[in-house]
Amino acid sequence: MTSSRWSDLERPPLNAGALRKAVVTPEAVWTSLDVVEATGSTNSDLSARAADGAPEGAVLVAEEQTTGRGRLDRRWSAPARSGLFFSVLLRPGEAAATADGIRKPVPVHRWGWLPLLAGVATATALSRAAGVDTALKWPNDLLLTVDGEERKAGGILAERVGETAVVIGIGLNVSLRAEELPVGTATSLALAGAPGTDRDPLLRAVLRSLGDWYDAWRAAGGDPAASRLQQTYAAGCATLGRQVRAELPGGRDLSGTAVAVDGDGRLVIAGSHGEQAVGAGDVVHLRPTE
Repeated sequence: MTSSRWSDLERPPLNAGALRKAVVTPEAVWTSLDVVEATGSTNSDLSARAADGAPEGAVLVAEEQTTGRGRLDRRWSAPARSGLFFSVLLRPGEAAATADGIRKPVPVHRWGWLPLLAGVATATALSRAAGVDTALKWPNDLLLTVDGEERKAGGILAERVGETAVVIGIGLNVSLRAEELPVGTATSLALAGAPGTDRDPLLRAVLRSLGDWYDAWRAAGGDPAASRLQQTYAAGCATLGRQVRAELPGGRDLSGTAVAVDGDGRLVIAGSHGEQAVGAGDVVHLRPTE
């Protein structure tokens, strides 16, 4: 028997029309929303559209990604309709017309806050719409606590396209069962006991939250303090105050206590080396005995 979009009745398809009507509104940043049955990577597809001049606010959602990517080109895969896999196109490098006038482009050095902004927006939305507390692991992981253990439920990937655009991809495990998890350190909203796992309201909530945070950040010229992004991120970041090991580009490691996220979105680690800000790399949360 051939598979269909209704082959798993516990995982109904998204309602593209209703989603579009709910989030593509005159006052919202979102200008289009497309849902595709399957694609290799929503980030790759939307990046191609951005390079061709697609306007800010495009949203591309896939029911299944066959070659989804995380940081460092890691694969992100999950069964069809088991999660939310989508990308959004933002153009912080362009002036934007608003009811209050014209907003200037956001300086490039502040664009590094966009994946952290997406993390704050997603965590905020999940708390409200899914009924779960979501912690943020610097720089781009979404964590849920299951049986007293922190486990990864989602991730964020931001990629610059040309001189003005950034594509942000968000992957979130919603209904994955234990036997479907890619690794033992992963989880899903369902496995974490979330009372809300209907993907339509979850996606609406995340997009609205993301739009609100992006508007506030742009209105502040990308200033993370003035937009309250820096404070909010620090309050929800499970990395701060922990012993960590940062695995840096080039094979170097840096260990110590994560003490702050600085004004550029970098993680500040204190140790025998003094304090050093890390802008890229993998961070491992160490247990007290490590």
